[in-house]
Amino acid sequence: MKKLITTAVISGALMFTATTFAAMNSDSVMVGGAAMYPQKNIIENALNSKDHTTLVAAVKAAGLVETLQGKGPFTVFAPTNAAFAKLPAGTVDNLVKPENKAKLTSILTYHVVAGKYDMKALEMKIKQGGGHAELKTVNGQPLWIMSNGPHNIQLKDGMGNVANISTYDVNQKNGVIDVIDTVLMPK
Repeated sequence: MKKLITTAVISGALMFTATTFAAMNSDSVMVGGAAMYPQKNIIENALNSKDHTTLVAAVKAAGLVETLQGKGPFTVFAPTNAAFAKLPAGTVDNLVKPENKAKLTSILTYHVVAGKYDMKALEMKIKQGGGHAELKTVNGQPLWIMSNGPHNIQLKDGMGNVANISTYDVNQKNGVIDVIDTVLMPK
């Protein structure tokens, strides 16, 4: 009897493990300690990333949650908490104040491009542009992309700051997220 119960418990544990791994299909990517599932939208996935709590709070403060849950497709260049921490002291706290909503919205929409640009698409645009290319952001201002070696794409903002893409092709139901190490600033 004891052997039968042990066998049943082990079988159940194995089935649970197999089901869990099947749910985390090969298309999911780990970001901030959480799996990003391609069947979820940008906001649903970003909420689970421990590396993007500042970005999520800023998106909420700017009132952009519904937009980023929309059909898209969108490419979001998502700065990490460490990227926001590189800003001058007090910048984030100041930006999320209601009176600064327009400025915050401008900065956040500068991180979004209409369409789905995975690494392959970005590399193609760079190649077609002779080593660099311009992307029009949702806020209307340009963002420049360039290659810094194989599978190493950088973004240059309107202020001349350069961000590196650390994680590519985090596919979403409504687009793609590329994780970056610097907050991009429009001109």
